[in-house]
Amino acid sequence: MTSREGDSDGNESGLLNHAPQGASGFDPHTLRTYFCYTHLVGILDFIFPKYCVNCRKIGAYICANCFSFISFDVEMICLACNRASIDGLTHPGCIDKYIIDGAFAGISYKGIVKKLIYNFKYKPFLSDLKNSLVDLFYESIIQNEIFQKIYPSRPALVPIPLHKKRLRSRGYNHAKLLAEGLSKKLDLRLIETLERTRETKSQFGLNLKDRKENLKDAFILNTKYKILNTNVFLVDDILTTGSTLLEAANVLKRNGVKKVWGLALARD
Repeated sequence: MTSREGDSDGNESGLLNHAPQGASGFDPHTLRTYFCYTHLVGILDFIFPKYCVNCRKIGAYICANCFSFISFDVEMICLACNRASIDGLTHPGCIDKYIIDGAFAGISYKGIVKKLIYNFKYKPFLSDLKNSLVDLFYESIIQNEIFQKIYPSRPALVPIPLHKKRLRSRGYNHAKLLAEGLSKKLDLRLIETLERTRETKSQFGLNLKDRKENLKDAFILNTKYKILNTNVFLVDDILTTGSTLLEAANVLKRNGVKKVWGLALARD
């Protein structure tokens, strides 16, 4: 896993947001901590420079030029019937007691976004990409009008879990890293109330029927968390047919959650 824990919040957050403008108001220990941190970041950037995952330009994982190719124009669907939904909410005629209430995605899964997510999830396992991806996720999702209407109800963030075997292999759950970032930016509670009961096949290349069958009974509830009558945002990286979110929402609603919406970084 390629990650620089000392720089885990990137240059846009953490200590650098509180950079001293002068000695006034800062004790010597604070100043020493700040300057040691900034020098460490500079050394790490020199030894392990960041490259744009698309064009390999040095400086950042997404250079300004490649960023301009990211599409925030996302076509949403009703996950119950897989037909178009203007606002991402489940169609009134598709609503059922244990069906997800809607799902929203921030950006389109194509071009550089595919490369970003691939490098985040697979070798070389650039978990440090989470800062860039969380920023994209947050900035795109807060523009969604329906999300803005739901947000005041303070839903908890629940990441889609990995099976223990997959988690050991990768070293981290990518959905959890995204959820942790959103939790900080949105000031919403994160709860890992779902567990994966078995290792499922990759959803890539499966049709809708096979996707649903692949995920049947794949999740159980961790009962140490109190979720009765709560609202939940399920967090994942990619939304395709929504089979994963549907199955996870089904488990949550059968265990007392009132409303469940999906939040995905990208829509395929």
